[in-house]
Order: sequence, then C-alpha cells, then structure tokens
Amino acid sequence: MRPVLGVERLRAGHAAALLAFERENRAYFAASVPDRGDAYFARFEERHGALLAEQEAGVCHFHLLVDGDGAVWGRVNLVDVADGSAELGFRVAERAAGRGVASVGVRRVCELAGSEYGLTSLRASAAVDNAGSRAVLARNGFRQVGEVELSGRPGLRFVRDLTD
Repeated sequence: MRPVLGVERLRAGHAAALLAFERENRAYFAASVPDRGDAYFARFEERHGALLAEQEAGVCHFHLLVDGDGAVWGRVNLVDVADGSAELGFRVAERAAGRGVASVGVRRVCELAGSEYGLTSLRASAAVDNAGSRAVLARNGFRQVGEVELSGRPGLRFVRDLTD
C-alpha cells in the first residue's frame, strides 16, 4: 500500500526530519549513487541553510515528500534553473522503494515546475543499471536523449517538455 504523502517546498523547519531521512537511508542511497560523505552530515545545518538561500534566489526548487506525521519519504529537486529549464533529481527512502512514491512525487513536481515555476522543460539523468529511476522518468513523460557518465558509471540523459 502506498502511503499518503504531501509535496512540501523545503523550509527551515524541515531540517531535523530531512537529516533523519538522509541518515536512515545513507547505506541504501550509497548502493546506487555516490555517498554524500561524512562532511554532509557533520555540517548539515550549514548545508540546509545554503539550500534555502539557493531556493530563495530562484536557482533551485527543493521538495520533500512527507507523511501526516512529518516524516520524509523522499526528495524531488529542481536545480540549475535557467532559461525556462531545470535539472530534476529525486531519491526515496528504502521503505518507499517499489511503492510508487517516486513516480507520484516526480509527477507532482513536474506539475509544479510548469504551473508554479514557469519552466518549459526538465532534464534528468539515471545510471544505466538503475532500472527503477529510469522507469520513474519514463512514467513521467521523460524521453531518453543520450548518454552521460555519472560518477564514473554509464548513465542516460532524459528530457521532458512541459509545454505539451
């Protein structure tokens, strides 16, 4: 059963829940993407403040997928916002894997990208061996446009036109 989640724009009050999410899922994430490293956790408050500043400047839009208790189940971010486009990235908790959480979260953020942020296209990448992420992108209208290297691993590039 898929949990009932809301999509919330990142704010200062999310710090504790977001840190808990990242700590609880660190090993799970490191199995498929490069680990954030110990410095990320040691300086989390500083990093959180920097993300909020980037969001305030309009160069990024950060979102959390949260349940009714405020627990974070995932993140969907739009970074490098420029010229009507942004790079989409996402990650969900291990407990959320295979439950449709990523697909729903990405869909909702794609909707926000067009309706609230005025974006016309999104880019994304996924490792070739990350079938789950590739499936989430495909279900959300992204089409493969090329290949890319992701931290030394083969990956694929995707785009989505938000004007359709």
